[in-house]
Amino acid sequence: MRKMVGLLPVLSGIMWGSGGIFVRILTGLGMDGYTVAESRLAVAVCVMAAAICLHDRRLFSIKIKDIWIFALGGFCGILGVMLAYNAAIKEVTLSLAAVLLSMSPIFVLFLAAVLFGEKITAKKLGCMALALTGCVLVSGVLEAGAGMRWSAAGIGFGVLAAFFYAMYSLVSKESARKEYHAFTMIFYCMLISAAVLAPVTDWKCIYRVTVGGGVKMQLFMLVNALVTSVLPYVFYTVSLNYIETGKASILAAGEPVAAMLFGFLFFSEKPTILAVMGLVLTTAALAVFGMPENTDGKS
Repeated sequence: MRKMVGLLPVLSGIMWGSGGIFVRILTGLGMDGYTVAESRLAVAVCVMAAAICLHDRRLFSIKIKDIWIFALGGFCGILGVMLAYNAAIKEVTLSLAAVLLSMSPIFVLFLAAVLFGEKITAKKLGCMALALTGCVLVSGVLEAGAGMRWSAAGIGFGVLAAFFYAMYSLVSKESARKEYHAFTMIFYCMLISAAVLAPVTDWKCIYRVTVGGGVKMQLFMLVNALVTSVLPYVFYTVSLNYIETGKASILAAGEPVAAMLFGFLFFSEKPTILAVMGLVLTTAALAVFGMPENTDGKS
């Protein structure tokens, strides 16, 4: 069971890596960043509400004193990540945007040590360094004339997304410590995010795209919400009940690899030799880090 749990953040990273596909398609249809995020969150909130109703309606119950957890998770962990990441995607390639987001383990590892007493081990630091090195190679930043698109603004938004992502990891861990179900955490975080975005959303554009596109576009919007919001957040949040925050964030760092592959398949962003080397390094780091812990408990 524990081995299977270790796969959850990896799957989350792959799913988040596909986000650029949906963002580019929707922005191409006239949606701005706020509207793209709201179109995803609104559907995700409905899906999560239905899931809770079917599973256990008591999961809607929360304590007033714990609202800050859901507010911080919603504002930073979901809304902040989406807006910053969407802004980064407009400025840089999918792979570079994902690489910048993958810097979140740096924030998570050290903040988790301070807030939750999680140990910073040689294995964690080594695998994180190897994964980040692979991510940098995947980005193409080191290759002049490699066709990679980047800008200072895009890099800034990407780093900001990484910080917000780290915040979600930390507040989710706190939610788990208070014994809130993953569904509860995700539902309220998404509900708060959707409520904040509602006033600045172009609802006419959403209606035009969704209704005008017929059943095919409606299914696309549902898949967008499931693949980029509901499932990855559920997988990642559930994993925090069983493994350390720092470990989960590193295991989810395979997102750039997924983004590179998706960029190649859907947008002809051809990987270079260094990018392929980066893919191998990142995959190797995640494989080593996902191995069973030593019996002495030092890993």
